[in-house]
Amino acid sequence: MKIIFKTIVYPFAVFFFLTVVQGCAGGTVHTDKKQEEAGTETQEHRQDVPRTATATLSAEQIKAVGITLGRIERKELTATITANGMLRVPNNSKANATVLYGGVIKSIEVQIGDVVKKGQVVAVVSNPQFITLQEEYASLGSRITLAEQEMQRQTQLNEGNAGIKKNLQSATAELSSLLSRKVSLSEQLQLMGLNPDRTGTGHIQSSLVVTAPIGGTVSDIFAKIGSYIDVANPIAEIVDNSSLHLDLQVFEKDLPLMKVGQVVHFTLTNNPTSEYDAKVFSIGSSFENESKTIAVHCKVVGNKQGLIGGMNITGIVSLNNVVGPAVADGAIAEDDGRYYIFVLTEEKAAGIPVEPQHKEEKMHFERIEVIKGVSNMGYTAVTPLKDIAGAARIVTKGAFFVNAKLGGPEGHEH
Repeated sequence: MKIIFKTIVYPFAVFFFLTVVQGCAGGTVHTDKKQEEAGTETQEHRQDVPRTATATLSAEQIKAVGITLGRIERKELTATITANGMLRVPNNSKANATVLYGGVIKSIEVQIGDVVKKGQVVAVVSNPQFITLQEEYASLGSRITLAEQEMQRQTQLNEGNAGIKKNLQSATAELSSLLSRKVSLSEQLQLMGLNPDRTGTGHIQSSLVVTAPIGGTVSDIFAKIGSYIDVANPIAEIVDNSSLHLDLQVFEKDLPLMKVGQVVHFTLTNNPTSEYDAKVFSIGSSFENESKTIAVHCKVVGNKQGLIGGMNITGIVSLNNVVGPAVADGAIAEDDGRYYIFVLTEEKAAGIPVEPQHKEEKMHFERIEVIKGVSNMGYTAVTPLKDIAGAARIVTKGAFFVNAKLGGPEGHEH
C-alpha cells in the first residue's frame, strides 16, 4: 500500500507543479506584451502630438546674453540675383567752394564732416583789390553825373549852332563808357557777394565771404588760414549724399532679368549688419572695363545713415514682387532637426514694458516650430506651424540661448 501511494501521488504532484508554472509564465508573457503595446502606443502618440514649450528668463539674463526683440517681417527673399557694386555720388551733387578773385584766407568757418546749407559761409578771404573795385564803383556815380551834364551842355550848344559836333560826340562816348563800366563793376561786385547799392553809399568791405554753392556735407578742406587762394584752387568740397547712387555690376547672363524699377537690398561689404534699399532707374549698355559686367544704376531710397560715396556693397536684386514672412537668422534655433522661433507671451506683451526694468522681472517665451525657407541678406523665410499674431514680438537675436533654457529649472515643456 505504501508503494502504491507514492506511485499515485508523485505523478499528480508533478502535473500540478507544471500547471502552476505554465500559468505563471503565461501570465507574465501576457503582462509584458500589454506593457510593450502600451509603450508603443504612447511613443506613437508622443510623436504625433507636436511639442510646445515655454522658457522663462530674467532681465539680468536677457541683458547679459544680448537678447533682442522684434517682429516677423515681410521680405523679398525668393528669385534674386546677387551682385557686387559701389556707392557713388553723381557729379551734379558735388561742388567746390571757390573764390572768383584771389586772396588770403582770413578764416575758415567749417570743418570736415559739417553739414552745410546752400549759401552758408564757408570761409572769409581778404585782398586789397576788393577795396579798389568798390572805390572805383563808388566814384563812378559822380563821374557819370558830370558826363551827363557835359553832354547836355554840348547838345544845347549844337542846337544853337554855337558848339562843335566833335565835342558832343566825345561827351556822348564818355558817358556811354562810364555807364558800361558801372554795369560791369556792378556785376563783379554781385559775384563777389557785395551789394552795389550799399557800396555806392560808402560802405567798403576789405574781405569777402565764400559761400557753399549747394547743401550737403563738407568732405574735404584744401586751404588753411593765411594761405593765398586763387580761382584755380578750391577751398572746400561739399557732397550732397541725398542723391547717392548705387552702381551694381551685373554679369552678362543676368542682364536680361534686370528691369527698371526693381528693388535692390544691399549691405556694406565691411559692415553687413545693416540693410539698405535702392531702386533701379537705369541699365548700362556697355561693359565696364575688362570685368565683363554691365553697370546697373540704382537710386538709394530710405535710410542713408552711414553711407558714403566709394563704399563697396553686396546687393540682392529682387526679380519679382513676391513677399513672405521672414525673420533674422539669429531668431531661429535648431533642436533635433527641427527649427523654432520664440514668441513673447501675451501676459508679458500686455501691460508690462517689453524691456524688463528690474533684475527680478521675468519674461516668458513660447517656442513655436517653423519651416525654414530661403535665406538671404541675414534673413530667412519661415512658415510657422501655429498662428502668430501680427503684432507679436519675437526673439530676433539669441534664440539658441532661449532654447537652451528649456532644459533648465525655469523652463517647462508640454
